Amino acid sequence: MELSELIKTTQVDNVLLSRPLVPPVKGTLCITSHHLLLSAQAEGEKDSLELWLLHRNVDTVEKRFPSSSGTITLKCKDLQMIRLDFPGMEECLDVANSIEALSSLESVMLMYPFYFRPEGWKLEEGWDFYSLEDYYQPITADTDAWRLSTVNKDFTVSPSYPPLLIVPKAIDDESLKANANFRHGGRFPVLSYYHKKNGMVMLRSSQPMIGPNGKRCKEDEILLSAVLDGGERGYIIDTRSPQAAKQARMKGGGTETKANYPYWKRLHRPLERGRSLQESFIKLMEACNEQSQNMDRWLGKLEASKWLSHVKDSLSTACLAAQCLEREEACVLVHGSEGTDTTLIVTALAQVILDPDYRTISGFQALIEREWIQAGHPFQLRCSRAAYSHSRVKHEAPIFLLFMDCCWQLGRQFPFSMEFNEHFLSSLIQNAYASEYGTFLCNNEKERCLCALKEKTHSLWCRMNHPSERRKFLNPLYERNTLVIWPSVEPQSMQLWTGFFLQWMIPTDHITRAQAEIWRLVDLTVA
Repeated sequence: MELSELIKTTQVDNVLLSRPLVPPVKGTLCITSHHLLLSAQAEGEKDSLELWLLHRNVDTVEKRFPSSSGTITLKCKDLQMIRLDFPGMEECLDVANSIEALSSLESVMLMYPFYFRPEGWKLEEGWDFYSLEDYYQPITADTDAWRLSTVNKDFTVSPSYPPLLIVPKAIDDESLKANANFRHGGRFPVLSYYHKKNGMVMLRSSQPMIGPNGKRCKEDEILLSAVLDGGERGYIIDTRSPQAAKQARMKGGGTETKANYPYWKRLHRPLERGRSLQESFIKLMEACNEQSQNMDRWLGKLEASKWLSHVKDSLSTACLAAQCLEREEACVLVHGSEGTDTTLIVTALAQVILDPDYRTISGFQALIEREWIQAGHPFQLRCSRAAYSHSRVKHEAPIFLLFMDCCWQLGRQFPFSMEFNEHFLSSLIQNAYASEYGTFLCNNEKERCLCALKEKTHSLWCRMNHPSERRKFLNPLYERNTLVIWPSVEPQSMQLWTGFFLQWMIPTDHITRAQAEIWRLVDLTVA
């Protein structure tokens, strides 16, 4: 299919563009295969204004036809709202239909990263910044209990796991294959994090498929036993409620039976995902867009969204995992159902809390690569729609956004301990939903290999790590803190991330000026 076939009209003159906090301007609107462009000049301004909007960034298109004219409101995945007023109804309808078709492409190969070719850039740059082998090799050198396995090199064991995994040395590949048959989606327990301070490890997996008859898997029991050294005990953190885990048994799933895993203690810490989390996000944005000046009404809507409760629960569970490793000196296994959503929030957050390396820009990027992208978080499904879409929720859920919000809360409570700023976190979210880069495309490494992403698209890390870009993401107050950062998870400690959720609604000039002044003072000190 040619994308040009979806474009009903390529150019419309005298279109009025209106956005919050920006004076309206009138100009020429153009539609290309991947972008909506508008060039205009504001009254009294010398420089022309240009709007470049990726069609993929459009969450929903709302049409209105007063008399013979037409109005389109574009509600975007990065939460901005754009209003376009057209002189004629027919051209308005043509533009709306074009954007609706181009913003909902299902084929990954037709998306903009496969066409994005910035001058002077090489496609291969940035894809090997953070390899799993670089992370795993020091662990195998530091301890003789773990080894690298290529059992999933052709993705036949688990389609959502990467080709390289780190597993207990005592377990051979044939046992891993048997173990994979016992875990949902083949996601048997693998190492997520090695705590160098005391040698404890955090594992992640999917749920065991014990079913209503209590099916056993000797290979799974042996693997988890091999993780523990002698008389040690471990903790299994299940991100489902006991009731949800019990219901999963009727569908073939379940959780580890105490009699078969005597040295592991199960802890249930339910975290919402799927439809309920997506609806929470939708209600949050309804509160943020509330036009009423009534404070009680606004606060009531914010509370009814339960978004901050999800943030609190995620941080609390991550703190529990970190405490088991740091204070209890015990190993931890984290899983929910599939092990690709709330599981990754807990394992990734725990590492940010425990390890200063993951509070740096490079370390955090490596964490995203290892614990989200290569660990099989289905970005394509979860980020296909954001908060404004009117389509029925299927697989969409702001799991990655929730993780980023938790990281922002950590940065707010520990303003000197994070090398990156909130602009860095916002940029990662925006690129996960719509991007010129291939980094967040597809749902797992198998799909990325089939699409040849590394050969046909550019890496986001290459752009972010360029010296001219990297400074934009730096926290000028950063000082390396080698201590564990234990956040407060009291309700009064949770705050709305206004820099992201309200970024298009409230002026930020004063913040920009303040940051520029801080950098000026920092540069003077260094000089």
